[in-house]
Amino acid sequence: MVWKDSMAASTEFPPPLVMLDGKYGSKENGSLIVGGSEDLNTSEGRKDVKVGKPPRHLSVIRHTVGLVGLDLNLGTHGLICPQEGQSAFLPVFRSGSCSEIGPKPYMEDEHICIDNLVKHLRASVNCPSPGAFYGVFDGHGGKDAACFVRNNILKFITEDNRFPVSAKKAMKSAFTKADYAFADSVSLDRFSGTTALTALILGRSLLIANAGDCRAVLGKRGRAMELSRDHKPSCSVERLRIEKLGGSVYDGYLNGQLSVARAIGDWHMKGSKDSACPLIAEPELQETLLTEEDEFLILGCDGLWDVMSSQCAVTIARKELMAHNDPERCSRELVQEALKRHTCDNLTVVVICFSPDPPPRIEIPRPRVRRSISMEGLHLLQGALDSNM
Repeated sequence: MVWKDSMAASTEFPPPLVMLDGKYGSKENGSLIVGGSEDLNTSEGRKDVKVGKPPRHLSVIRHTVGLVGLDLNLGTHGLICPQEGQSAFLPVFRSGSCSEIGPKPYMEDEHICIDNLVKHLRASVNCPSPGAFYGVFDGHGGKDAACFVRNNILKFITEDNRFPVSAKKAMKSAFTKADYAFADSVSLDRFSGTTALTALILGRSLLIANAGDCRAVLGKRGRAMELSRDHKPSCSVERLRIEKLGGSVYDGYLNGQLSVARAIGDWHMKGSKDSACPLIAEPELQETLLTEEDEFLILGCDGLWDVMSSQCAVTIARKELMAHNDPERCSRELVQEALKRHTCDNLTVVVICFSPDPPPRIEIPRPRVRRSISMEGLHLLQGALDSNM
């Protein structure tokens, strides 16, 4: 989802009010300022109204941001408010990664971390700043497909003549080009395949592209926000698409062979390039505009998510970052926790932070009424009651 902020047409009267947690606040195109409860339609209300400080968990944007979407002109990056002379939020990229073979006999995962995309491209492409690129690739049937995609996917994106103005179209096309280029390779094993999950960040615009069952999860003030959907053959949307194309799902496997519904490679299942095959390389895209609430992003192969929920991973990662503020150590802790939970797959985790500072403590107001049981206990009790019904 992309929001576009705009300056108020007049500064004489505040914008209309909306309710927020029992208080009135002014809201206009994404900008939100919490104030009092006076009626601003009266002269008394206009004289007496006091605009209060927003709560800590709210992101207040006071300026028209030139960079609002990946399909728009990305030439403006000053993000300076002409009235206040203060910079709007821009992320600072810091990343860390960890890979472990786990219980499998071979390591087939690959990943990529580029914190400074402009420096990496060396002015060969007109790329907005700041920019970053990350990806995880879970290979199967060998490592050739995962290595090929890791080494070439960014090139296919940035060499597209629609990049960076129409990054969505460039990203979707790059996955197909990578799939076809791998099929044409004579030195690589066309029978191998890989899932692919990439994160392209230009300014504040985060674009996730996913084909397979890797997952991207955003940590938003302690809450987990999933930015990708696992492409399992048993998923109702994927099953319907597979069956329409003449395929079948048997025991959770596509045509009884593959545990994912989308992948690059696996040309023994796809046949020729012009044939309609249930196994596709087309990614699903998710676009998000980063705010001050967005603290970090976790990219992980399914070896992590097989034994850990998205919220559990965010909780662990946030606790670690508050303790040492090191995304490398944080990714290693997530991998170690997955090993303790007896994952059955290779493990690859990438953690990307959007601020140089550690996540702040979340202050939860103490309830006025004393409970005889904790909130966690209530949730456990409710779950036990539901399971017995």
